[in-house]
Amino acid sequence: MFSFSDLFQWDRFITPTIIKTFYWLVIGVICLFGLSGIFAGLTAMAISPFAGFLVVLESIAGVIVGVVFSRIAAELILIVFRINEHLGAIRDQGGGLR
Repeated sequence: MFSFSDLFQWDRFITPTIIKTFYWLVIGVICLFGLSGIFAGLTAMAISPFAGFLVVLESIAGVIVGVVFSRIAAELILIVFRINEHLGAIRDQGGGLR
């Protein structure tokens, strides 16, 4: 984790530790929206069974796609920070361009 003093110093990035928390929050929101869509589809089945079934399928597919894309977005952010760490290590070793 990070300490309170990390907020005022620029020696260490805090985003890589915080991004995991945001990822799980996004997963929770996606699941809540998916459940909402499933319940809406189930209530729509009373009016039109086929349309309600399509809404349920779309909600399930939306949850799956949302989880995959949120994971990809989180990994892309972490990759940027990892590249920065590796480039800093290369610079510290003296292997930079001259």
